[in-house]
Amino acid sequence: MDADGLPLVGPGVDLTKVGAIHPKRMLAFLNHFVTHTTRFLNKFSCVCEQKLSDLNTRIQRLEVTMNILEAKLASIPGLENVTVVAPPVPGPTPEGPPTVVQDVPALPAADQPNLPAVEAPPEAPPTMTVSQDPRYIKYFKMINMGVPVGALRQKVLLDGLNPDYLDTPNAPAPQATQDDSDSSFVESSSDEQDEFSD
Repeated sequence: MDADGLPLVGPGVDLTKVGAIHPKRMLAFLNHFVTHTTRFLNKFSCVCEQKLSDLNTRIQRLEVTMNILEAKLASIPGLENVTVVAPPVPGPTPEGPPTVVQDVPALPAADQPNLPAVEAPPEAPPTMTVSQDPRYIKYFKMINMGVPVGALRQKVLLDGLNPDYLDTPNAPAPQATQDDSDSSFVESSSDEQDEFSD
């Protein structure tokens, strides 16, 4: 028997003759287990969430940096037809010793052949997409806020616009008619009056 009066369990003890653990003690063990397991899982989930948040932030920064780099490269004239060749992955090559690549000296300007200058094709004028159209922009804001597209279709029809454009936000915007521009002016002026009224 131990200090608490419980029989010691070992290889020579008949477990059928050992008394059951007191229910209060069993309840204390279960409460302790549940409490510690819950604390561990809460802490683990917080750590995982923080790491995912940090990783998401790093990915967003990387995307922004890549977009800036692409924009800078796109602004350099003459790089339209340049293709990027990925460098080989460093590592042991099973086929034999590595090959040595020698630098080829550039030809002097007098020895270079005269190539005709290639003119870049004229850029197409930028077209406004449906999501940038002032008539449709408020509907796309609603979609971004979580309003279902089906619920907006009736509102778009009531405003005299085509609801099919809600499914294609990157499509070129339809040409505005004189009636559309007049009604949008009236709507915007009435919205301004509503904002500043008492």
